[in-house]
Amino acid sequence: MVKFTRPDPDDQYAFPIAKPGFYFIIAAAFATAVFALVGAAPIAIIGLTITFFICWFFRDPDRVVPMYQGTVVSPADGRVIIVAPVEESPFVMGNCIKISIFMSVFNVHVNRIPHEGKVKGISYFPGKFFSANLDKASKENEHNAVLIETDKGKTFCTVQIAGLIARRIICRLKEGDSVRRGERFGMICFGSRLDVYLPADAKVSVTVGNRVKAGSSILGYI
Repeated sequence: MVKFTRPDPDDQYAFPIAKPGFYFIIAAAFATAVFALVGAAPIAIIGLTITFFICWFFRDPDRVVPMYQGTVVSPADGRVIIVAPVEESPFVMGNCIKISIFMSVFNVHVNRIPHEGKVKGISYFPGKFFSANLDKASKENEHNAVLIETDKGKTFCTVQIAGLIARRIICRLKEGDSVRRGERFGMICFGSRLDVYLPADAKVSVTVGNRVKAGSSILGYI
């Protein structure tokens, strides 16, 4: 029988919203209220629509996480756009396997830890803002790389990459933190991408075009 767990406490709300979204929601709701009070009904209706969209965009559903030994789960909701061996990367030493997941504005944007371990390092790069589905986005776009070592001594890296619209990468981790598979660790606002660099001997379970969900979908095993 497959075992599942919930790495984070269950949310008490029927429609949980990620905390970074509160500022956007309050700002949009306030502007909508102002337009409504001054009698600008058409603009107020547009503002109300935008407010509802922002609430929906920052949704943060609870997830159950599979507990197979060595399981690597997806750090993001979206579509797999790259599965390829890499001989050299700026994030991990030696050969590895790169899996890239593209998140459109319609996906949940909360990011989750792929595999339990300890954070060995965090590297932030204030780069450009090319469309996140382009190959050059991995190196040239603004990104935040989280290097994690498992209790078996395996090292992998999860890289949050800003996209064409995204302008804010959020990561609550710090070096030395112990993390659990499937727990929330951050998000990227308004369209983006996550790259995962696994050891070269990892067994990959996804292919290009697959749709995955953060914390629930299995990318492979290490």
